[in-house]
Amino acid sequence: DVFGAALDSILLHTRRSQRLPRRLWPIVQTQATCATKIWQEPDQGIWEARGKPQHYVSSKLMCWVAMDRAAKLAAIGGDEGLRETWQGTADEIKADILDHGVDDRGVLRQHYETDALDASVLLAALFGFLPPEDDRLRATVLAIADELTENGYVLRYKTDETDDGLSGKEGTFLICSFWLVSALAIIREWQRARDLMERLLRIASPLGLFAEEYDVETGRHLGNFPQAFSHLALIEAAGRIILAERVAEVS
Repeated sequence: DVFGAALDSILLHTRRSQRLPRRLWPIVQTQATCATKIWQEPDQGIWEARGKPQHYVSSKLMCWVAMDRAAKLAAIGGDEGLRETWQGTADEIKADILDHGVDDRGVLRQHYETDALDASVLLAALFGFLPPEDDRLRATVLAIADELTENGYVLRYKTDETDDGLSGKEGTFLICSFWLVSALAIIREWQRARDLMERLLRIASPLGLFAEEYDVETGRHLGNFPQAFSHLALIEAAGRIILAERVAEVS
């Protein structure tokens, strides 16, 4: 997944600054080359499951992000040959995911050999893998909201459906809950997004900070504290809601 995150960051920087720094171009080429080589291989997924390697949808998705952003960066840099090559790989990855990574309900699955849900596929909304009006994206977001939550907060996955090599129960993951806020806003379920955001803000620690996990039964924050990933997802979720409200004001 790191290839996609890195190249998406470079594209955001390039669009804001309106230039692609020469020192970043070798990174773009290296990351795109690596993603091209490994996207068809099984792996342990974003959560680093200790079970056997699988074709995790989120891993393929982030490789698609890498190639899609690399193609856009090549276009900005004026390299039409690389743009076509990298966009072709992005299209191939996308087709593979839609052929093998969608269940009979039209919901993105955890990996190609299961119909289990996984919160990491919410990244399909955040990174623009499918447009907001796509039925598969909407079905995925709503399935996670309705079926992969505990008292409204999002689990990474159901531990009895996932071979993660661990035992016992885990708390809800706060980064995933904030991802859901963003995804609900993206598919225009604005009231559900606001309601969940308000609930999440109410469970912040006395310092206003978030940990990695939240135990619904005890109301305790678990895992790494404070957790930067939780806060980054919070900031994005807040931005999505603010943007939706601004759009509603002018429409």
